[in-house]
Amino acid sequence: MRKVLVVYCSMSGNTKEAAEAVAAGAKAAGASVTLKVGTEAQPQDLLECDAVALGSYDAFSYVGGGLKDFLDRAFYPTQGQVTDKPYAAFVTHGGGGQAVQSIESLAQAFKLKRVAPSVSVKGKPSGQAIAVLKELGAKLAAAGGK
Repeated sequence: MRKVLVVYCSMSGNTKEAAEAVAAGAKAAGASVTLKVGTEAQPQDLLECDAVALGSYDAFSYVGGGLKDFLDRAFYPTQGQVTDKPYAAFVTHGGGGQAVQSIESLAQAFKLKRVAPSVSVKGKPSGQAIAVLKELGAKLAAAGGK
């Protein structure tokens, strides 16, 4: 069974809901999913998954601290071992949404392979946004191989 890791940070709960929707989409597509807050995720989690979703709120047009903390801690222990691992990014925001570019840039530093366009959701995910996030999870599960 494919293993998908969903790592996120959330302040208001919006990104947590988005992460849960991504996880639900991956599960529905047949993947085993691990959902973790960035400050609790470990480098080993990234090494053990087949694909990863990275999610954050927009923090002054940058990735939130919890996700950045995980990526900072995971970089050297995983360097060269996650090249071309499938990833997808998602962001919630109040009107900006530019944090998605910082996630994509950080993923490039890891040499991860983007498998779907990043998703940016304004405010609390609902309706069509939930459907798009679930689809993102399904695409990630399919790209994870195995």
